[in-house]
Parts: sequence; structure tokens; C-alpha cells
Amino acid sequence: MNSASSSRPITPGETLAKVKAGLPRRRAAERRFRAYGLAAIVGGLVVLAILLLDILFKGHSAFWQTRIELDVFVDPAMVAASSDERTRLMEADYSGMIRQGLGKLFPEVTERGRKRSLGALLSGGAPYELRDRVVADPALIGQTIPIWVTASPDVDMFEKGQLGAPDTDSFRLKSDQIEWLARLKQEHRLEKRFNTQFFSAGDSREPEQSGIWGAAVGSFFTLLVTLSLSLPMGIAAAIYLEEFAPRNRWTDVIEVNINNLAAVPSIVFGLLGLAVFINFFQLPRSSPLVGGLVLTLMTLPVIIIAGRSALKAVPPSIREAALGVGASSMQTVLHHVLPLALPGMLTGGIIGMARALGESAPLLMIGMVAFIVDVPGSVMDPATVLPVQIYLWADSPERAFVERTSAAILVLLAFLILMNGLAVYLRRRFERRW
Repeated sequence: MNSASSSRPITPGETLAKVKAGLPRRRAAERRFRAYGLAAIVGGLVVLAILLLDILFKGHSAFWQTRIELDVFVDPAMVAASSDERTRLMEADYSGMIRQGLGKLFPEVTERGRKRSLGALLSGGAPYELRDRVVADPALIGQTIPIWVTASPDVDMFEKGQLGAPDTDSFRLKSDQIEWLARLKQEHRLEKRFNTQFFSAGDSREPEQSGIWGAAVGSFFTLLVTLSLSLPMGIAAAIYLEEFAPRNRWTDVIEVNINNLAAVPSIVFGLLGLAVFINFFQLPRSSPLVGGLVLTLMTLPVIIIAGRSALKAVPPSIREAALGVGASSMQTVLHHVLPLALPGMLTGGIIGMARALGESAPLLMIGMVAFIVDVPGSVMDPATVLPVQIYLWADSPERAFVERTSAAILVLLAFLILMNGLAVYLRRRFERRW
């Protein structure tokens, strides 16, 4: 009796009843899975927003610099005597002129210690600002000119509210200096202005004189070398491997190695560049040429993989139609397949360049971490790049470098977003859907 009942076939109604009974549990599990996924996305966006807001909060003040107005008499007696006009102007005692201009605003300050404290309100680069103006216009000699000079880092931090409480050890301004700043502000001789020097100057030991222009030019030359080498080589390699290479064991080995190289840590490429390009070929250390060669090795696998994917996306019917009307294999690829795959290849190239722009580890290994003040003029000159500049500033003990580090990160992020946005635009603008 029991065996007969157990062997009875299950009716469709019973199956439907079991399915309906399990539906609430399955739907609840699906809702939980969706909730977990949504929570993960929201959590990631919240963490990213907190990080970006923290960088923005710390870095936005670096785009403004505190400056002090002085009435400086360009004393002809302080201009050095020399047969060469430029040498005479460059070697003048501009520091003394600045001290005299500052002393006229506070004639009651006569003691040596207080004069030293008064001079500490100005940046060490203030005499050079006066020098540049006089060199540009020698007719200013013998005249009293108003000039806005850069304030010291402590004054700048104080005006931005980042110096801390007056009763703490980190507060470096004296009570006299605070009173002098209040007088300057009351006389409208102290104000915050847009920090153009941040975008036009190279690196400096003094935070108020430092800028990102040298690192930006170094990044440009490095990416120029990388783009000139990696894009044509990557596209050519992708075309050969996908369209012409025979399918055998050797091509399989090459494909596996390309995929593995795309996952190799970037610092390994830096070690390779140090051993090959610097130690063996004796190329100049810290140069954009060596940096570009190292980044070329790093980005080639990414461009090749993206290029092959773009070629695979072209329907076989395009190739068959071209071959059917008498085109050769080379003509089929160059005239029909490549134009359709090129947008995807360019997208991969731009993404590879964006990755190269944000790299610092391989460039540290080839010496681009050196302190370089001058703006590079070619790919052979010593240079640094934006990520390495950020690393150097983040390692500096000066508190004023904190805001400049965050500001440089914002500039780098802006470039990365721009490059990735360009890649998305090219893909959507020229991509063909089959």
C-alpha cells in the first residue's frame, strides 16, 4: 500500500502548489540580495564622497595666497655696478629694498629682534618678485612703486584659519606679529588673492613658492613619449595577433604572457627600466624619456588587449564581404576592419594613458623622485611628474604643504576625469553596434 502510494506520479496541481509555496521565500531572498547590492553601492559612494570632500576641504585654500602690499623705493644705490645690464639688475640688493619698504609701514619697530619678527611676515621669495618686476621694466629704478608680495607660510595659514590655537605649541606667530597683520588688514594692505604661482612655478623648499607647473610639464613629456610608442606598437601588435598570426602553440604562449603582463605590479616595470634603460643603455636618469619607456612597457598589454577586443567586435561578415569582392587580407584589415575597430582601440589607448598618468611607483625606481626646481624643456631634462610631486609634498614636514598636496590631487583627478570622459565620449560617438 505504501509503495504503491509513493510511486504515484505527481500531478501538475501538486507541482504548482509546491512552486507557489516556495515563491515567498525565493522572492525574499532576491529582495535581500538586491538590498545587499544596493547597500554596497551606496556604501562605496559614501566612502568616495567622504574622501573627495576631505581632499577638497583641505586643498581648496591652496588656490588662494595671502599677499601684502608694500611701497618700495627702487634705490639706484642698491643696484650693483656692472658692465652687463642684466647682471646689474639681477644682483641688486632687493632684500634691502623690501626691508626698507616694510620698515616704512612700521617706523616704531627699531629693535633688531622685532625687526626680524617683522621681516618674518614676508616670504623668502618676496625679493625675487621685486627683482622680476625691475628686470622686466628697468625704468622703475629711482621710483617708489607699490608691489604685492607673498606673505610667509605662517601668515598664510593664520589668515586661512589653519594655524591652530594661539596657546598651542604649533602656533608660530607672536602677539606683535598678529597686531602688525591687523594693522595691514585695516589699511587694506593684506588680502588673499588667486594663487597663480601654484600653476606657473616649479617645486620649491618653501611651500608658498612651490607650484605644479614643472611636474605638469614633466607629465606631459612622459605621456608624449608613452603615447608615441605604445599606441602604434599596441595597435600593430593587436592587428597581427588577431588577424594574421597563425593559431599555434607560440601564439598561445604570447597571448598568455600579454594577459599576465597586464596584471604585473607596476613597480616591477620600474625595476626593469632601472636595469635596462639606465644601467645598460646609460640613458639619463630622472628624464621623461626613461619614464615614458617604462610606462610604455606597462601600458602596452592594456592597449593590445583592448585592441584585440575591438577587432573581435567587428562582424566576420565585413571581412567576408571585402574578400568576396577581391580585396587582399591586408586591404581587408586596413580599409574595412581597422576603421570600424579604431574607436575601441583609441578608447583603450586613452584608458592606458590615464593609468600611466596616475602611476608613481615605477617612476620612483628610475629617479624621478628627485627634487627638481627647473621646468624641463625636453624629454632629456631631469623632471618629475604629478603623482611623484604629490608624494614629495605629502612627505614634507611643512604644514603648508598639506593644502598643496590636496590641491595637486584635485588637479590630477581633474586630468584623470577628463581623460576617462574623453574615452567614454569617443566610444559612444564612434562605436558601431551590430
